[in-house]
Amino acid sequence: MARKTDTRSSYYGEPRKFDPTFRGPVHNRSCTDVVCCVVFIAFIIGYIALGTVAWIHGDPRKVVYPTDSRGQFCGQQNTPNANKAKLFYFNMLKCANPAVLINLQCPTTQLCVSKCPDSFSTLLDAWGTNKWEYYKQFCKPGFEISSKVSFVVVVISLSVIEAVIVIILIFLRRRLRIAIALMKEGSKYVMNKNLWPSTYVMSTLFYPIITFLLLAICITYWAVTAVFLASSGNAVYKVTPADDKCMYANLTCSPNTFSETNITKVCPGAQCMFAFYGGETVYHRYILVLHLCNLFMFLWLVNFTIALGQCTLAGAFASYYWALKKPDDIPVSPLYSSFSRAIRYHTGSLAFGSLILAVVQTIRMVLEYVNTKLKGSENACARFLLCCLQCCFWCLENFIRFMNRNAYIMIAIYGKNFCTSSKDAFFLLMRNIIRVAVLDKVTDFLLFLGKLLISGSVGVLAFFFFTRKIPVIQEEVPSLNYYWVPLVTVIFGSYMIAHGFFNVYAMCVDTLFLCFCEDLERNDGSSFRPYYMSPGLHKILRKGEESSKSCAAS
Repeated sequence: MARKTDTRSSYYGEPRKFDPTFRGPVHNRSCTDVVCCVVFIAFIIGYIALGTVAWIHGDPRKVVYPTDSRGQFCGQQNTPNANKAKLFYFNMLKCANPAVLINLQCPTTQLCVSKCPDSFSTLLDAWGTNKWEYYKQFCKPGFEISSKVSFVVVVISLSVIEAVIVIILIFLRRRLRIAIALMKEGSKYVMNKNLWPSTYVMSTLFYPIITFLLLAICITYWAVTAVFLASSGNAVYKVTPADDKCMYANLTCSPNTFSETNITKVCPGAQCMFAFYGGETVYHRYILVLHLCNLFMFLWLVNFTIALGQCTLAGAFASYYWALKKPDDIPVSPLYSSFSRAIRYHTGSLAFGSLILAVVQTIRMVLEYVNTKLKGSENACARFLLCCLQCCFWCLENFIRFMNRNAYIMIAIYGKNFCTSSKDAFFLLMRNIIRVAVLDKVTDFLLFLGKLLISGSVGVLAFFFFTRKIPVIQEEVPSLNYYWVPLVTVIFGSYMIAHGFFNVYAMCVDTLFLCFCEDLERNDGSSFRPYYMSPGLHKILRKGEESSKSCAAS
């Protein structure tokens, strides 16, 4: 057994040696991955130029005012539609297509109206006839047909999900106890006042606010750029047939001369409808490439922002862990110091890791778009290969995300480049694969349950709020025709907020785990080589290791 362990250790690198001068995150550092840093800055400058060009060619009216199928603005002064500020979509189901995100236009008849329809007079006439199969595709606000079947299906689905969660908790109860104890130990690091910068009074628990602000800037810039790219140029009209058999479908047309052509004779019911804004210049011919560049830079900046937060938190928690005498050996303002080191020395490394992830995510989105286009295709082989590619890239994205997270921890501690840090993190995890299997996924599952608990509680409260079932504030709640949209929005928003703050705990646990593994390799617990971990943490993880070995033996 010892020989097998030694062979595995040598295959995945030699364990860390005892170093009496090591005191946590290295302070004497140099800039890493400088080339990638320069490329990253150059791409940011190019992204700013892209946004400027989109702003110059875009028409602000196309952003402020909705546009009907004839290319006319709704609600604009001194136009026939001045008093018709609302845009009515005939068939909203056609808008539920990923291709709409590229063109920012919905392929259905759109009409400027002064107010939304408030009646459904065709229901009684159409009921019992085959016309109802057509009319039921459209959504009328304020109309509701009660369905007990859908309610029963929802209840059964929730019951099955709850039963599965209970079964998982029963089988993982022993490991969950260890994970809960590890979370308690990690909460001491998160909430400990010694991690607060004395001058700024800011703890690691509130760092997600900075991440949220940076992500909000990225999302806003991407959205504005995407809208102005889509609204660049002149109005382009396409032939929209009544069925899929028309040979002139999606051809460019002119609404002024459309009635004089023979298209209406060949394709009865076809219309010349507004499609998007474009043109015949070089800029407009490569508008799709500019959209892809906008998407790629958005993903790169988002991943870089997340990587910066992970590296910053890892450096702060590592400073606390590798302090032998807590809190005397803890450096001043560990969170601010870690953030400064990450920005000053490791921007290139963080950009390198986020670049790899952004490339994979962009390929995944392109595959999703192609898959949407091939849904009506009869080529089963092509759809199967595309499905396999999507699955492979999904697995690759999750693996890269996991390795990047651990690589950023090693960067925060040792200050090496991205590739070296990734290799060191991978070898360290493989040398401690039993501990990884016990704690990593169980802790992630526990944090996921915490997010579900918060979002579920907020969702229940929001449900009673929107349905006006809280007597105290019943009169103040506005009457809604369809409350599921704001309810889902509240649940999703609460989950994302909980996800941001729980990520601090997740990063704390991951950092503690890697530091613990290195602590066991560097030290032996003697007076000459004492452990840096607390006695409670040592007891917790040792217990988890013994439990895993006993399970493996049985």
